[in-house]
Amino acid sequence: MTWVGKWKNQYGSIVEITSEADGRIAGTFRTALPDSGFYNQTVAIVGVHRGNCIGFSSVGASASGDRVVSYTGLLRDGKMETAWFVVADKALVAPGEGEPAALQPVNWWRAVTTSTDTFERVT
Repeated sequence: MTWVGKWKNQYGSIVEITSEADGRIAGTFRTALPDSGFYNQTVAIVGVHRGNCIGFSSVGASASGDRVVSYTGLLRDGKMETAWFVVADKALVAPGEGEPAALQPVNWWRAVTTSTDTFERVT
């Protein structure tokens, strides 16, 4: 089994794994979701794999602050089933309705977002 190739999730985001040598993953990630802090960016990923298990992470910066995303998953029936976590340092906060928002540090409990994605190999 090889992890190398392009993988597309149910939203159209692409993980391209270019190396899997010595149990390490390298490649890129590009999200298709406009409300993501990584939107319109291709970011490098690094990670590890063993057997059907995989984990990889990336960091990025945007107008909405710094963030890191980590994916952990399993290969099942030719699909990469993953859980992901995004940790964001800051968020856009407006002092009141109709007022301009500004970046402000967020409390730990507001900094983490998590969900799941299913990636299928496209090449």
